[in-house]
Amino acid sequence: MSYRVVVLESDVTFTVEENESILDAAQRAGAAMPHECTFGMCGSCRVKIEEGAVAYEELPPGLAAAEHEQGYALACQARPLSDVVLSLPARGPLMPASIVTSASLVHIRNVCDSVLHLRLAVPEGGLPEYRAGQYMNILLPDGSKRSFSMASPCPGGGGEIDFHIRRIPGGRFTDTILAQATPGMSLRIEVPLGTFCYREEDYRPLLMVATGTGLAPIKAILESLLDNADCPPVKLYWGVRTEADLYMRDVIESWKGRLYEFEFIPVLSRPDASWHGRRGHVQDVVAEDHDDLSEYAIYLCGSPNMVNEAKAVFAMLGASMAHVYADSFTFQELIPAG
Repeated sequence: MSYRVVVLESDVTFTVEENESILDAAQRAGAAMPHECTFGMCGSCRVKIEEGAVAYEELPPGLAAAEHEQGYALACQARPLSDVVLSLPARGPLMPASIVTSASLVHIRNVCDSVLHLRLAVPEGGLPEYRAGQYMNILLPDGSKRSFSMASPCPGGGGEIDFHIRRIPGGRFTDTILAQATPGMSLRIEVPLGTFCYREEDYRPLLMVATGTGLAPIKAILESLLDNADCPPVKLYWGVRTEADLYMRDVIESWKGRLYEFEFIPVLSRPDASWHGRRGHVQDVVAEDHDDLSEYAIYLCGSPNMVNEAKAVFAMLGASMAHVYADSFTFQELIPAG
């Protein structure tokens, strides 16, 4: 049995065959639909089911149960159970097409036991404009890729880009290739990628929530807003294990006075007795501090568990799921990050 799908914004119509995903059917029909990973992890193909119903073999990792209950779906995995009318999310800023180019290693250093700071230089004219928050792929000689978020705003057509890279014990990239790397080493990169970026059109206070190196794209976004007269109020919650893992604490605290009504709340999940700050899971601390999240634009980046649990908890506090943006490092579960 086949079903009819209508895209509300454009009146585009296409047919989905039995056991076919909405995204596969859209691509077969030549209908444009945002997507990236195609296996239910990244959430880029998120749509709203306005009429009809869809099902999954199991709920995809990139879709929280709270989103599913509010009618959201991932087109790459959703199979219609009836005719469907869906709406696409607001497009936001136009994302530039990615290119493959060369970069050279400027430096690499440890910023804490588990995180490396990597800086690459791209020749003038070799770097397309990217949106703060996006990521890139490093292309390895065997054809495999490693994905990392840019931790700095775009420097223009050429310049230096920062990355925060979690060291993977025994990882081929972090413990072998980077361990032997020296300044000037050449790398092939694919840039820019991803749709995680600041949505200026929301006109809402910003609630930024990160765990570990999920800070990197959020740092890029907030640094792009420094000294910006149109910057909305900003709260940043950063969850790590120990105080030693707060590798960017001094930099973040230097943003006070440069971001509007900026609040920074570090949260430790494994603190020692000397820590007098917030403790526990970062999403739970956010919930402790807020009775109502309905007015916020919320940016989540870090572990898949945090992102999914935060979506569920924040939905119960009234968060608008249409204004929740997430980069959940889910590729690291299927594609080696080390």
